[in-house]
Amino acid sequence: MTVTPSSIEQVIPGQGAMAQPSAKPTKAKRKRFRFIANGKAATGLVMLAIYVLFAIIGPWVAPFDPDERTPEVLSPPSAQHWFGTSHLGQDIFSQILAGTRGVMVVGLVAGVIATVLSVLIGVTAGYLGGAADEGLSALSNVFLVIPALPLIIIVTAAVTNAGDLIVALVIGLTSWAWGARVLRAQTLSLRRRDYVEAARASGEKTWRIILFEILPNLTAIIASGFVGTVIFAVMSEITLAFIGISSVSSWNWGTILFWAQSQQALAQGAWWWFVPAGLAIALLGTSLSLINFGIDEFVSPRLRSSGTGRFRTATGERVKMKVGFTPVVRDRESAPEIEIKDAEGVAR
Repeated sequence: MTVTPSSIEQVIPGQGAMAQPSAKPTKAKRKRFRFIANGKAATGLVMLAIYVLFAIIGPWVAPFDPDERTPEVLSPPSAQHWFGTSHLGQDIFSQILAGTRGVMVVGLVAGVIATVLSVLIGVTAGYLGGAADEGLSALSNVFLVIPALPLIIIVTAAVTNAGDLIVALVIGLTSWAWGARVLRAQTLSLRRRDYVEAARASGEKTWRIILFEILPNLTAIIASGFVGTVIFAVMSEITLAFIGISSVSSWNWGTILFWAQSQQALAQGAWWWFVPAGLAIALLGTSLSLINFGIDEFVSPRLRSSGTGRFRTATGERVKMKVGFTPVVRDRESAPEIEIKDAEGVAR
């Protein structure tokens, strides 16, 4: 019996001899760009990239020398001085560009050091258990009660010409304990999951189980810890410069705030002296938080699909699902009419 292509198309539409493969991209290809397609993550990455770019080329593209003094004292923002000048006529915009490098170096280096230590110690303690867990947990408890900022003040006062790397190293070595405790708790809940037990039963090595089975499920927590450490390191660096502990000869955003506070810029109405540095700090924290939110939505299907679900009611009305709300649809035709009367008994 001969079957014509037309009969095949009648039985299975679109699958006959003349059917062509779809030109639409597959889901696998779309998943590669899902993180970048997230609006929060894309905005945060762009903002962070601008900060990194300014940290690299900032001192070179600054229109003036940050230490150069000019007769234009406490000049407001203008075409020549975008962010105005200080009490010595120094260009504040050039100072902010030159100070971005120190802030970014301290924040990123301290964040990387603290994140690596928290992952190594927290995940190892949670997965191995026993004596290793007890020892590493005791080490985490010791570092958890060490005050980071007073220790940084002591180190910077004891070490002559303590630079940004010394400050970043001290912050990173004293800021990993909290993240390690959180990762240990999450690892304890993951190590007995079915897929981990299956990998262990199949003979997988311990490092492969930790690297490929457990760590992908801890991405959001690791990213959150990194963001928190970077923000803490940036604020610590700025605080040290603001209170005059670190060297005020090297420019960063805290140094600008130090001179603005010491010269009473607020009392003199020189708002341009401290507002740009404060906005730079706030925007850096915003960019890191947006990246963290994007990572949360990328690794969590519940957050990724929240607010996007829609359904159609019996009357044809479309209702959008929202996080934290349960939509209640009332059929207007079958709903009873409620008659409301005032005090005199008149219906309205």
